Amino acid sequence: TIILIAAAAENNALGKDNDLLWHLPDDFKRFKKLTSGHKIIMGRKTFESFPKPLPNRTHIIITRDKNYSVAYDECVVVHSLDEAIDLVENEIAFIIGGGEIYKQGEKKSDKIELTRVHGTFKEADTYFPEIDENYWMLTKQEFHPTDEKHKLSFTYLTYVKKESTLKSL
Repeated sequence: TIILIAAAAENNALGKDNDLLWHLPDDFKRFKKLTSGHKIIMGRKTFESFPKPLPNRTHIIITRDKNYSVAYDECVVVHSLDEAIDLVENEIAFIIGGGEIYKQGEKKSDKIELTRVHGTFKEADTYFPEIDENYWMLTKQEFHPTDEKHKLSFTYLTYVKKESTLKSL
């Protein structure tokens, strides 16, 4: 099972200068809970935005640079999304960004776990792809209002691929 996991604003903004545009502690907790113990697939820039690899997860890093290497045992470097997906057969794996990897991963994934951040960020330089409701069905949503730790409200959205989509792929 391949799952896209992201937090995106209402205009699909993901981030700017390789950083998030908001701070949502509960979303970080959910990300950690869902991805811990699994393989996470990401582009090189996403990986390089972390101070160090995330604990209890195997990082599969996609880069076109054939000489790129990482000095951590929990990291594997590959050169295409297909190569990354070949490493996660019969397992749950999460595609965690960035924008280009999400775009490529949408057709290859089975589920989307999206945190829809209620706001619009015009300064963003990275975006999540538009979710095509012809292919994806919203199966769960959970609203989270603003509070002392969260300046923005957000909604957890779970999408699964529609049956008719699976046949046409």
